Amino acid sequence: MTTVKNHSYPITYLRPASGWMPLDLAALWEYRELIYFLTWRDIRVRYKQALLGIGWAILQPVFHMVLFTVIFGRLAGLKPDAGIPEQLYPIFSFAALLPMQLFQQALQRSSISLVQNANLLTKVYFPRLIIPLSAAGAALVDFFFAMLVLGGLMVAYQVPVTARLLWLIPLTLLAVLAALAIGLWLSALNVQYRDVQHMIPFLIQAWMYASPVAYSIDVIPESGIWRWVYALNPMAGVIQGYRWALLDATPPAGFLWVSVAVVVVLLISGLYYFRAMERTFADTV
Repeated sequence: MTTVKNHSYPITYLRPASGWMPLDLAALWEYRELIYFLTWRDIRVRYKQALLGIGWAILQPVFHMVLFTVIFGRLAGLKPDAGIPEQLYPIFSFAALLPMQLFQQALQRSSISLVQNANLLTKVYFPRLIIPLSAAGAALVDFFFAMLVLGGLMVAYQVPVTARLLWLIPLTLLAVLAALAIGLWLSALNVQYRDVQHMIPFLIQAWMYASPVAYSIDVIPESGIWRWVYALNPMAGVIQGYRWALLDATPPAGFLWVSVAVVVVLLISGLYYFRAMERTFADTV
């Protein structure tokens, strides 16, 4: 794509490209208004004609927290991390549910976003990366309202507020980037193979069980390589980081850096794969 400016307005020429193309991430800033519009549109569509509206963003994690507390905390007798009182199990599980649900929603929305926006893809040019990016960003609205519930729980259970809470910001960003990285791969593959959209619900469900949401990371043997292998799941590092920041649980330490490295590899490879497949989206979708 080349842009030529004359006296009154810029003219953009679209030409077919071959081979690996540069990512051209700077174009995202030029189209920032479109990112805002698509994100706001996704939020409105999600809650359009919903009786409880944004209330669903609160009810879902609260329902799962109550379910986990009764089934895993009371009936199954699972314990929080060492040093955390058992009565704090509701916050222990909610601290994991928040980033996990953010990851799940951002991954699901971004993975099917290209097919859902087929009309846009075939009618007008814009950087295609904007579509999965705005879909993942819309999940942050639900996350924000669920965070208000977490604040209320911390007050109710008299959990002290410390400077470690600032770590929630980079940990949240890591969860979104993990979802976006995998979403880029799946969204591009979903254009070619519709089987992908049927696989996504199973993938999301399996990912939740593979992450330490209802149980403590302490159940994974600390000796040997098992805990490092477990860290290849980026959400394991994010969840443990959340619990450390909120409840002074076992610190993630090097465990978290493995998760960061995995996300960086997935994101860079996902961006290049998405960019390489971008030229075929309009013809295939």
